[in-house]
Amino acid sequence: MRGTAVPPPAPPPNHIFWSMSGAMIGIAAAGFLSVSFNVPLLVAPFCATCVLAFGLPESPLSQPRSIIGGHLISAAIGIAIASLFGTAWWAVAIAVGLALAAMQLTRTVHAPAGAMAALAVLSNPTWMFLLFPVLAGAVLIVTVAVIFNNLIEGRAYPKYWR
Repeated sequence: MRGTAVPPPAPPPNHIFWSMSGAMIGIAAAGFLSVSFNVPLLVAPFCATCVLAFGLPESPLSQPRSIIGGHLISAAIGIAIASLFGTAWWAVAIAVGLALAAMQLTRTVHAPAGAMAALAVLSNPTWMFLLFPVLAGAVLIVTVAVIFNNLIEGRAYPKYWR
């Protein structure tokens, strides 16, 4: 019967605390570097990435391959779509759909990267957007996640790189 599954229980308090702390540190690092070096690393899709990287570090969606690859692929598709069709709502839909298909084909599915495709269309950036904020921000979050998650007893991150 549909809809009868019971949702999973809440994680234990210590997991919630460490997840919250990691997300705060990841976003704080992006914010600090954004202000210090005047580079746009603090974008909304990276906030969602922190939810996965610190709240569900064991998920396939949270692995470095998915975080970095998913954001890069989706941003590139978003930039290409914006350059071809502009910033119309339907261009956003095309970009998000193509980004999902490309992530599935490359085994880099990362839900927040769908938002990166949309952001790329709506902001209509140059190709430099792939370096700053996309690549730099994704690598920053993965680096913080690797360091932070491995300092916490019982966490091992990443589960795989390739």
